[in-house]
Amino acid sequence: MTGAEQSSAWRDLRPRVLSALVMVVVAGGCIGFGGIAYTLMVLLAMGGMAAEAAGLFRLRVQSLRGGLYVLWAVCAGLSAAAGHWGYFILFCISACVFGAPLCAVMSVIIMAGTALLWLRQDSVWPVLFVVAVVVASDTSAYMAGRMIGGPKLAPGISPGKTRSGALGGLVGAVLMGGAVALLSGLGGAGSALIWGGLLGLSAQTGDLVESAMKRALGVKDSGTLLPGHGGLLDRFDGLVIAAPVAAAISLAVPGAPFWSAGLHDLVHALVAGMPG
Repeated sequence: MTGAEQSSAWRDLRPRVLSALVMVVVAGGCIGFGGIAYTLMVLLAMGGMAAEAAGLFRLRVQSLRGGLYVLWAVCAGLSAAAGHWGYFILFCISACVFGAPLCAVMSVIIMAGTALLWLRQDSVWPVLFVVAVVVASDTSAYMAGRMIGGPKLAPGISPGKTRSGALGGLVGAVLMGGAVALLSGLGGAGSALIWGGLLGLSAQTGDLVESAMKRALGVKDSGTLLPGHGGLLDRFDGLVIAAPVAAAISLAVPGAPFWSAGLHDLVHALVAGMPG
């Protein structure tokens, strides 16, 4: 690599690293403190992602309809924060007034925000588990893809992603799941490996879906809020899928960390929830 190429690479990397550090400090602090700080962070993220989605579909946030779209996400988050957990379904369904594409994105944003608020109710560990696994999946996939390379994963959707990167991301997610479970002291390290892998796959799915959406819309990034990362949807595309999956699992083991859930817990929860 020439000196000019190295200088260019550093110029691209520097804002990415700096913005990542800011995100880690701010998000880490809010997750740790919980309460109003955490709720406010989730609400701002929901509103910000809704604003980016509106822009992607040529809906001006400054317009009445665009402003209502952003407010829709924030109100759904406020409803969950107030303990009205079941209302998220109504907000998702009624978002159809904005049209099918915007409704679909809004539903993902609402489910992700509600899930993140749900997971932080009693302990910091469920949120840390999900976030750490998603970050580990993303980082491991990037490193494995760069070092190993090989066949592309989905060249028609995201030309930069490789199969080796996907496998590396899965391994990183599995290991991180077990590590967080051990650090928490709450047990379930064995099953945490499995759920870490599932959340890692969920995160990779979210990444691919967002890439497909941007490709269909002919845009590179969802926004410019995060230097070096693009927008909120770009940065949290994996988290918005992984968080609802984790929240759904937690319903099977109330009062226990979601990663301790076994197959028998899931079956029992499904049977108990069936009518009759």
